[in-house]
This record gives sequence, structure tokens and C-alpha cells, in this order.
Amino acid sequence: MDNLAARFGIELPLIQAPMAGVQDEALAIAVTHAGGLGSLPCALLGAAQLDAALRTFAPLAQPVNLNFFCHAMAEPRAADEQRWREALAPYFAEYGIAPPPPSTAGARRPLDAATVDLLEAHRPRVVSFHFGLPEPALLARIKAWGTIVLSSATTLEEGRWLQDRGVDAVIAQGIEAGGHRGHFLSDDLSLQSGTRELVAVLSKALTVPVIAAGGVGDRADVQALFAAGASAVQAGTAYLLCAEATTSAVHRSALRQQGRAGDITNLFSGRPARGLVNRLMQDLGPRSDLPPAFPWASQALAPLRAAAEARGRDDFSPLWSGSRPGTLAGRNASQVTRQLMGVG
Repeated sequence: MDNLAARFGIELPLIQAPMAGVQDEALAIAVTHAGGLGSLPCALLGAAQLDAALRTFAPLAQPVNLNFFCHAMAEPRAADEQRWREALAPYFAEYGIAPPPPSTAGARRPLDAATVDLLEAHRPRVVSFHFGLPEPALLARIKAWGTIVLSSATTLEEGRWLQDRGVDAVIAQGIEAGGHRGHFLSDDLSLQSGTRELVAVLSKALTVPVIAAGGVGDRADVQALFAAGASAVQAGTAYLLCAEATTSAVHRSALRQQGRAGDITNLFSGRPARGLVNRLMQDLGPRSDLPPAFPWASQALAPLRAAAEARGRDDFSPLWSGSRPGTLAGRNASQVTRQLMGVG
């Protein structure tokens, strides 16, 4: 097993998954102090926010993983937006609120040259990607700093593609993982397997280390993934109930509900992601042709989400969760990190 922890310069072979909307720098720092690799999701951060975060991390002796999206940015289409608003119209009427004007504000953006320019001043030690890799020239600049580069694969084909393009380790995102699926070569979910199976396949086929992501709820899960060939694990859902996370009240409540069903849905962003089932998913079906292409579905949902959450309801909230929610409830980020790794 490759000693990834030593390569990262950390004590424990555990990465906290970057989770947009439910964390900020505080969770990443807490995990880093506990011996793991904290992560910060950067796809929703503007330049000033990202620069401030990097300055916050600068005094740390250990690295923090910066995560970026690499999707092809779809152009918003008026017809798609109209179809989506018509599907949501009964909910706006129920809540007595007007649909918001069309907007492209707050959308998840892929890594671009301006962001790489900003990063160059800080030269981060670890950077990870979702939905493939940035264009070769941008990737070459990042690698030239000596940065360790990670990216997610959901199939063997994607793992080989990433290795051929120079990643230092592949994150094997099993179907149990919460949040957005990282696929980029095919959107056929039937090609995507469970974490343990994917780790076993990738660890045998690749020469770079494999990081297991998905279904990491307790120490036994971690041990099983190491046995399957993982060099490290990445956990996200296990941290959602920590005080250091910014998880909303309705999301925390849903995660604590034993037996609440989960599913993969495209309703909240236009791209498949795993979360707990709520009213919108029940009414429209978890996967639908109604939402606009990623990332344009969330703008119209925002006022409905806010109105429902103000009433303590999660009807229109993306309740991202892997297959093992609530398993470490009541622990802080340090306790979760060290319990998953089996250390005191």
C-alpha cells in the first residue's frame, strides 16, 4: 500500500471530502489539526473568498486540499428555464411567492486561468478535481508547482484516463458516495459500481494510489476499503453532523432520521447527486428531464428552499448524503477523524 499520508505530509491516510454548501474553512482546519487532510470546496468561491481562505490556511504546517470542478459550462437556455419554472409553479403558488427572475449568479464554475493565476501566488500542496481534469495547459501549470493532483473516477475507464494524464492518485467514488457523482466519460449510472468493488478494480489496474470514497461510516468500513486495496479513504457524510460543519438545521434533522431513504437525483442542480429523499424528489421523481442542465437548476429553487426551511421543512433542500448518514452523530471533527482511523 502506497504511503499517501507521508506524501501529503499528514499523520493519517484520511481525506475529508470537500462539500460545497455545508462547510467552510473551519471544518478543513479541524480535520487537518486532527491528523487528516482537510479539504475546501472552491467551485462556489469568488476570487476574494478563495484568496482569503488561502491566507487562512497559510500558517498551517500541514496542507489543505483545494477542490475544483472541471465540467464543461453549459449555456443557459430560455426554453429549459421555462420548462423548469412551469414544473415548479404549483409550489410557488402554494407558498405565495413569485418565481425569481432568471439569473446566472451563484453558479458552480469550472477552474479557469484567472483562478490558476490566483493559486500560483500560494502554490497549494494538494489540489483535487471533480468531473475530470482542467485543460492541459492549466493542469501543467499546477503540476509545475510540485502540487499533488487528485481527481475522481467512477469507472475503470475514468481511472485509466486520469492516470494517463498525470494525476498523482485517483479517488474511487463508489455509488454510495454522497453529493455529486464525479463521472465525466459517460453519464450512464449503470456503469458505476460500489466503492469496494471499484477500489479493487482500480488498485489492480492502476499504478497510482487509489483513494476510496463512498460508504465510509465507521472504522469497519475503512478497514474493508484498505483490504480492497485503498491507500487512503475520503469521508464526507460522517462530518455533516459535526459542529464545525455549516450543515443547515433541516439537513441535520434529516441525517438523524434512522431509515430515511436516499437516492441519486438531478433535480437540485441538473446533474446526478446522492441525497436523502424529500418532497421534491417524491413528487417529480428523483431523476427527471425537467431541470435545466447543470448548474442552472438551483437558481429557481432558491426561494422555495428558503421559504420551506423557514418553516422547518426540507421539501426543496438538497440533502446530500452518502449511504451511511448519522453513524458518528455527536462527535466533533477531530473525534470523527480519529475514530475512523482507529486512533485515540
